[in-house]
Amino acid sequence: MLKSLLKTALASGLLAGAACAAEVAPTPPMGWNSWDAYGLTIGEEDYRANVSELAKLHPFGWTYAVIDEGWYMADPSGDKLENRHYLLDGNGLLIPAPNRFPSGFKTLADWVHGQGLKFGVHIVRGIPKQAVAANSPIAGSSFHATDAADKGDTCMWDDGNYGIRDNEAGQAYYDSMLALYAKWGLDFLKVDCIADNPYKVSEIRQIAAAIKKTGRPIVLSLSPGPTNPSHAAEIRQYGQMWRISNDDWDAWHFERQHPEDSFPEGLSDLFKLLPLWAGQARDGRWPDADMLPFGALEPHPGWGEPRKSRLTPDEQRTQMTLLSIARSPLILGANLTKLDEATRSLITNKEVLAVDQASRDNHPLTSLPPGLESAQVWVASGTAGKYLAVFNLDDKPLPLDVPWDQLGLTAGPHAARDLWESRPIGSAPRLKANLPSHGSLLYAVD
Repeated sequence: MLKSLLKTALASGLLAGAACAAEVAPTPPMGWNSWDAYGLTIGEEDYRANVSELAKLHPFGWTYAVIDEGWYMADPSGDKLENRHYLLDGNGLLIPAPNRFPSGFKTLADWVHGQGLKFGVHIVRGIPKQAVAANSPIAGSSFHATDAADKGDTCMWDDGNYGIRDNEAGQAYYDSMLALYAKWGLDFLKVDCIADNPYKVSEIRQIAAAIKKTGRPIVLSLSPGPTNPSHAAEIRQYGQMWRISNDDWDAWHFERQHPEDSFPEGLSDLFKLLPLWAGQARDGRWPDADMLPFGALEPHPGWGEPRKSRLTPDEQRTQMTLLSIARSPLILGANLTKLDEATRSLITNKEVLAVDQASRDNHPLTSLPPGLESAQVWVASGTAGKYLAVFNLDDKPLPLDVPWDQLGLTAGPHAARDLWESRPIGSAPRLKANLPSHGSLLYAVD
């Protein structure tokens, strides 16, 4: 009934501008992003091949097909900015490199929509330095690129753009950008170098306003993290999803040269970061624990050598369990054209995916009984009872023999269902199980 009323209100103009957050992303977005397998290098042929595979996963909820960084570079392998050959239109806006995307993004987006899926791209915040050097006119305004550019602000890890000033010209530039993207048929925009170090709330606000002006329901994904939880109330106003971690890759833990640098994150880091955002995953706003680095990370991953995921099968199940019980967006990183059966099984378990998409009141327990010092426990509510996830963060197996009431449930016997194994667990007064190193369980409990 509520969904029907919202649709009626939108159609009648009672909810002006872009659709409200609950309509744009009513549940955590699910999809695929090219970065983990292709880095800067993906072209139209590989993109179409992966989208065709994603369409087979759509019945399970996988919907967004996102082209990550570099789609505007004629030569993404160039070692310097000038050798990458950014493609811009006459108004200083990035356009897809025709040698890599010969159909153009309007035709490509139409094709994606024809598969029943949604089309997304990645940008780095700001305005291309090439546009500023040419002082390109900003479409739909009397401004030029130099009016919008903040030459004192550049991304520390990407030298292609200047930041955008918090002024009318800056807003006009983002308005022109999103107007073009909306004409393409964009459904998802990932904006990088904006959610942490630096946290650029003025540009977040400008981009959100530009999206609203298009009237098109476009998911705004803000990256990278870890976003500071002190920004929670503010960032919820603008983005449908925002990164709570730096780039997460395929290991339990990474030894970093500089402890103050959080790149790369490993799976173990997510157990420290996601609890900080408990209670925020709701109302069309979703703390984002980054992509799922599963399966084949090849031929040109965004970091490291081409490889199969280095996460063990237990660790992959644990990551899927953690992101589901925390209601993070689920974005696949694998090369879908090389999807193995183990990974396919992991990402097509409807009972597990339902936890991510339809649970509520998700939170970790703050107090655990003796013997569970190496564990983390999350609980959530479902339509027919509770969900319980138990994680073993230790390098050795963890035996469990614990009364239910010490795991966030009511005292007394409970029946349960093992969602990963798709089998019932008979009624008992205690949870008895054995978790392997870095392993987990996910139960629906009556």
